[in-house]
Amino acid sequence: MWHNPSRLPINSDIPAKLSSTDTGDRGSESASPADTPQRQTLSVAIITLNEEENLARTLASVQFADEIVVVDSGSNDRTVEIARGFDARIFHETWKGFARQKNSALEKCTGTWILSLDADEELTTELQREIRILLNNRPSADAYMIRRRNLFLGSWIRHGGYYPDPKLRLFRRYAANFAPPARFTERPVHETIAFDGVLETLQHDLIHHAYPTIESYIDHMDRYSTLGAEIIVSKGKTSRSLWGFYYNVFLIPTFTFLWNFVFRLGFLDGREGFLLHLYHSTYTSWKYAKAWQTTRRS
Repeated sequence: MWHNPSRLPINSDIPAKLSSTDTGDRGSESASPADTPQRQTLSVAIITLNEEENLARTLASVQFADEIVVVDSGSNDRTVEIARGFDARIFHETWKGFARQKNSALEKCTGTWILSLDADEELTTELQREIRILLNNRPSADAYMIRRRNLFLGSWIRHGGYYPDPKLRLFRRYAANFAPPARFTERPVHETIAFDGVLETLQHDLIHHAYPTIESYIDHMDRYSTLGAEIIVSKGKTSRSLWGFYYNVFLIPTFTFLWNFVFRLGFLDGREGFLLHLYHSTYTSWKYAKAWQTTRRS
């Protein structure tokens, strides 16, 4: 059950950074957690491609971290220049898919803890303070979910399943029970972290500057529906029968809109909520239609 955030005490003794991080010889990475120093350090991992409109805002919100790792896949705008201005460690790699690209960023981190962010996400001031207090003490968990405020056309979407939208973003590089490092699961889209350990939820929010324009939403959903179709095809749900086609391409999107907009109170988010749920149901239709199109061609 979600609860209202409580106000954290203001601690003037919290340092600007958690501590300094040794970026030299990394041969000690294979050491067990019992052998590592108790000092908690934080690495931020981000993958980028043409994120000049978002990246500075994101990096400005994690300046308390010991290390920022940016894996860029060929930006031709000011993304790399912006990352360099925030003293990030920058790596240039060809695109391998969301999960593999993010795992590559995780592998380059040297901190005790990793905060994995998308380039269009930003930590609130309250969340920054909460993480700094947490890591300056003895965290009781091995990983933390962070609630996310999703913005659509600049408006916070609070209903219809879009909040609190918890995501696993903060985790130990090695779990306390000597498990392998946390990694993103291999799937074309909507990748998630797989780890072994104790999970808790932080009190404060991450801001997701997701879709500032309708055009950006349509562009993303076009690409994501193609990736989603790959998952559907791999599961064999390709609408081979006429009934299956109409059910997947029309009925499921219709039910999705009604469920989120009406029963989950999406209408309370006004015009922005209506457009978001309408276009999300369209994305669902595209996903199944593209899966059917793939098998139709074959």
